[in-house]
Amino acid sequence: MPIMQSGESNFRKQLFQIIFESDTRAGKTFDIVLITLILLSVMVVFVDSVPHLHQRYGEWFLLSEWVFTLIFTFELALRLYCLERPLRYLKSFYGVLDLLAILPTWLSLFLPGAQSLLVLRVLRVLRVFRVLRLMEFVGEGRLLLQALRRSQRKILLFLITVLLIITIFGALIYMIEPPEAGFTSMPRSMYWAIVTLTTVGYGDIAPVTPVGQFISAFMMILGYSILAVPTGVFSAEVIRSIRDERYSDEACPGCGHEGHERDSRYCRLCGTWLDEESEDPNAPEESVEQDKAPGDD
Repeated sequence: MPIMQSGESNFRKQLFQIIFESDTRAGKTFDIVLITLILLSVMVVFVDSVPHLHQRYGEWFLLSEWVFTLIFTFELALRLYCLERPLRYLKSFYGVLDLLAILPTWLSLFLPGAQSLLVLRVLRVLRVFRVLRLMEFVGEGRLLLQALRRSQRKILLFLITVLLIITIFGALIYMIEPPEAGFTSMPRSMYWAIVTLTTVGYGDIAPVTPVGQFISAFMMILGYSILAVPTGVFSAEVIRSIRDERYSDEACPGCGHEGHERDSRYCRLCGTWLDEESEDPNAPEESVEQDKAPGDD
C-alpha cells in the first residue's frame, strides 16, 4: 500500500510539472496543444455565429463544441487531481475561467425547449472567456500585470480628470446650445463630450453656435493631447518592470556602481568580482615570497 501511494504521488508530481510548469519539453508541448485547442474552440464559436454557416454546418459545430467541452472538462479534472488544494484553484482567476469555458455547454443539457434556445445563444458567448486563458501561457504577461498594478493609481487619477473635463464641458455645451441641436439633457451633453474628447465624432449631435463650435474644436485638440498620457505612464512602468526583472540593485564592492544584470559576475565598470560570498576564481594568486634576511643563502 505505501508503494502504491508513493507511485501515485510521483504520478501526480509529474502530472503537475506537465500541466502547470513550462520549463520541460512535455510542459511546453502541453501548453502548445492547449493553446491550439482554445483558439480552435473560439474560432468555432465565431464561425457558428454566422447565420448561413450555422444553418449549413450547425450539427458539425455542435459536435465539435461537445468534443472541445469534453477535452476541457478532462483537462480541468486533471488540474484538480494533481493539486493539493483544488478548491483554492477553482476560486482563482484561471479556475473561474476554466469553469466558464465548460459550464455553458453542460448547462444546455438542463435547458430544453424552444424558449431555452435563446438562453443557450447567450450562454454560448461565455465561451469566449477561453481567450483570456491564453494569458496564462505568456511569460511576459507577468511584466504587463506588474506594470498595470504599479500604474493603476496614476491611470485612476487620469480617468477622474477626464471625467471632470467631460462633466464641465458637458454642462457648458448644455447651457450654450439650444435643445433643437440635440442637447436636450445633461446626460446627452456628456455623451457628446465623451465622443468629442475621444476624437470619435459620430456626428449625431453637433453644436450650431459659434461658441459651441469653438468648445468642440478645443475639446478635439485636448483629446489628442491627453490620450498619450495613460500610454506614456503604462510604457514607463513596463520599462521599469523589465529593468527590475533584468537588473539587480546590488552595488559593486569595488566602485559602488549599481544596475548590473542579474547574471553578471564582474562589474562592467571596474571589473570587480560581484559575489561577496565566494572567491573570485580568476583572481591572481598573491605573492607569498618573503624578503630573505642578510647572510641567508
